[in-house]
Formats: sequence, C-alpha cells, structure tokens
Amino acid sequence: MQKILVTGGAGYIGSFMVRELRKKGFEPVIIEDMSSGHDEAVKDFELHKINLVDDKEKLDQLFSENSFLGVIHMAGFIQMGESYKNPIKYFENNLRCAQNVLGAMEKYKVPYFIFSSSAGVYGNPINTPIKEDDPKNPENPYGETKLMIEKMLSWCHKAGIIKFMSIRYFNAAGAALDGSVGEDHLDESHLIPNVIKKAIRAEEIEIFGDDYDTHDGTNIRDYIHVLDLVETHSLALEKLIGGAKSDFYNAGIGKGYSNKEVVEMIKNVTGILPKIKYGSRREGDANELVASIDKIKKDFNWSPKYGLKEIIESAYLWHKTHPSGYNVK
Repeated sequence: MQKILVTGGAGYIGSFMVRELRKKGFEPVIIEDMSSGHDEAVKDFELHKINLVDDKEKLDQLFSENSFLGVIHMAGFIQMGESYKNPIKYFENNLRCAQNVLGAMEKYKVPYFIFSSSAGVYGNPINTPIKEDDPKNPENPYGETKLMIEKMLSWCHKAGIIKFMSIRYFNAAGAALDGSVGEDHLDESHLIPNVIKKAIRAEEIEIFGDDYDTHDGTNIRDYIHVLDLVETHSLALEKLIGGAKSDFYNAGIGKGYSNKEVVEMIKNVTGILPKIKYGSRREGDANELVASIDKIKKDFNWSPKYGLKEIIESAYLWHKTHPSGYNVK
C-alpha cells in the first residue's frame, strides 16, 4: 500500500482527506501540530505531532523512516481576517511550512505534491466565474501566502524536484453525511458553521457587511462540500501518478450564494430563524468569488455531487449532535 503524507491531516479538511485516501487504497500518514487539529477526528489513523516550522529534525526522521509516494499539503493558518491584522504570522508559518516539506521531499526524492490552495489568490476578480488563468491579485496576506507557495511549486517543478497540482478551492463546508465528522475550529471564522451554531443556541450572529457591490449587498461565495473537495485532491494525486503534468485547478460548484441566501437556506433546512446583525466590512474581503470549474470537470472527469442544501443538512446534523465539537464522545 502506497503511503501518502497529509500535513494538517487532523484538521477539518485533512480529517476528510485521510478517509478519502484510505477509501482509494492509499495509506495516509498524518503530520499535525494540533493548533487546530483534533485527535478524536483521526483516532484510527497514524498521527505524528510535528510542528513543520520548528521541528525540522522530526520531519526529517519521519521522511527517513517512511517511503512516501507523495504529500498532500493542507497545513497552514487560514483566517483571512487575522492575516490582514497579523501578516508576519502568516508569512512565517505558511511559507516555512511549505518550504520545509519541499526540502524533505527533495532530500528523500518524494515525487508528488498536492497543494490545498485557495480562491484567495485571485483577490477581487475581473471576471466571474473565475478561470485558472485569470489575474492573481490577493486582497489579504493569507491569499498572498497561497500564491507565493504556488510560485515555489512552479520553480521546484522547473528544477525537476517535484510534480505538483494546486487545488484552488473556494469555500469548503459541510460534514460527514452521517454527522460523525465535521468542522470544529476553536476560533470559527466561517459563515455556515457560525450561523448554524448560533441558531441552535438562539444567539445573535454578526455578518460582516451588507453594502458590497452584489445583488443584495452581501458577499457571494462558491461553497463546495468537503467530501467533493477531498475527492478533487485524490483525483489530482492519481492523475500525477498516471503521468499528468503539473497544473492548477479551481474546485467549487460553479455557482455562488450570497450571505443572505445562505442564511435563508439554513432557515429552510433547520426550521430555525437565525438572529442576524450586519456589521461593517472586513478588510480584504472580495465582493464575489465563484469558480469556473470547466477545467477540472474536463481533465478529472469530475463533477460535484453535493450542493448548498446538502452542505447545510450535513453541517446541521454535525453541530446538532456535537454541540461542543469533538469534546462530545
């Protein structure tokens, strides 16, 4: 069985990624610093608690003791708003994590790298839906780190160190369909889990901005179910193994929903009327981010299986049955 290293594998998306890899017949191995990961989410998987920035010796030892076929890199800080306020934290962590992993891959001749990138590389797009070759103008340091890592990958590819695919995903959301695995961030910044959790507790939630240049004044985003998202990563890995060239792909559903439309869908699915207060905009928030997914559909023979309704149904089941996240057994 071929071993695949998943950095950040005990986090929200990573915990689904390792399940997808196992389903595809790979043997996932997890690196996680546990800053936002959960042991309970990956209790049946091999987990190594390593800080990718500071623990280069432990990282080297792990590579020396295993024969990895590839790496799926999901580790990194992800909060756009925080990155705007604390850019140094994001540049230091996200860039050094990637650099140290790539250095180990070069030393131990691990050929394949799948990168969890972001729609944040595009910034406020000039076209909607966004195509992979559209201009890259990040609006915040988080998106800038993703773009800088993509440039790292391109140079490493040109040097013959790795082959890679970068999956620029839009807004990942949802949970396992049976509610067994889901999103549990200590400081949650994402709309759907925040609205659902507050609605369950009958608490008010603030949404940032209702004066954007959109049809109802709120941000428009393309939401992809986490199960669809991790499938794009496993398909990318299989494509590289099969001889495909290094490339960049958007992953979304190709349709956008405004914040107000998301709240309405949550109300329809849960039967609860969320209490919403609209505040001021966040710095660095784009008006509208919707993916063109023509390229990934064609090259991967892939289409998303789930829409916004299924995302919210699964997320609601997770939060309803795990009101304190993974602290509930």
